Amino acid sequence: MANNLDDLGVFVAVVKAKGFRRAARQLGLSPATVSETISRLEARLELRLLTRTTRAVTPTEAGEALARRVAPLLAEMEDSLHAARSQSGALHGRLVLNVPGAVMVDILPPLVEAFCALYPQVEIEIMVDDRMVDAVAAGCDAGIRYGEALAQDMIAVPIGPRRQQAALAAAPAYLAREGCPAHPRDLLHHACLRARFSSGALVPWTFEKEGEEIRLDPKARLIIGTGGSAALIGHAVAGLGVCLTFRNWLEPHFKAGHLVPVLPAWWEEFEGPYLYFYGRRPPAALRAFVDFLRAQPPVAGP
Repeated sequence: MANNLDDLGVFVAVVKAKGFRRAARQLGLSPATVSETISRLEARLELRLLTRTTRAVTPTEAGEALARRVAPLLAEMEDSLHAARSQSGALHGRLVLNVPGAVMVDILPPLVEAFCALYPQVEIEIMVDDRMVDAVAAGCDAGIRYGEALAQDMIAVPIGPRRQQAALAAAPAYLAREGCPAHPRDLLHHACLRARFSSGALVPWTFEKEGEEIRLDPKARLIIGTGGSAALIGHAVAGLGVCLTFRNWLEPHFKAGHLVPVLPAWWEEFEGPYLYFYGRRPPAALRAFVDFLRAQPPVAGP
């Protein structure tokens, strides 16, 4: 019975993915294993369920009817098993996340702490990596990325604020000495403090106002890797120059008067981060974390 259910699950995944390779990636199996499973299911049922060509895999009439009936039953069964695990309070497992450093300042830590309190027997490992790597291909259960970096075949769940903003700031002493920019292009004549991704690329300086977008590449007086964002802000507080970073990181310094907002009308707003993963049958620990995130109230943006 268990093998039958597993085979049906693979079949439904192939129908939804419209191919063996994509389904295999979503299920964490090899394409050969997926193909063998479908052949075994077809032999057992004495029915041809899929039509295979070099360009596509499509269900036959019998296959489409089977998928339509089986898919909701499998989903309901998975939901029931998850509910039983949650009620028992005995969820075990390991959750490995690949995340950018940007979410480690004030977005992810409180969520992880609350999740650990709910599921004390789940082990969590967080790999901090600012490169645009495929977290699942890197051996992680899921990753966190911003919306523009997500592929269409990923399942994505919002985490943290739905909208964020890149803010420009400088110390009052610096602005008193060098003057306050009136337009983004004035920054080309200022001391700029910039961050560099681990890939080697500098974090772009992009501004927008009333439909006008400006992308600058100002000469940097100081460059620090994205993992040293706190140091970058500290140097701005010390008066070394103008820095561009997440607004939520700068707000405490604005309130304390250590930094002053620069060109706030030009600050770019963008979509907040998402937890992403492949496939609709995630491991128990990941499924619990996804459900936990979906239960969180929306976080206000800028």
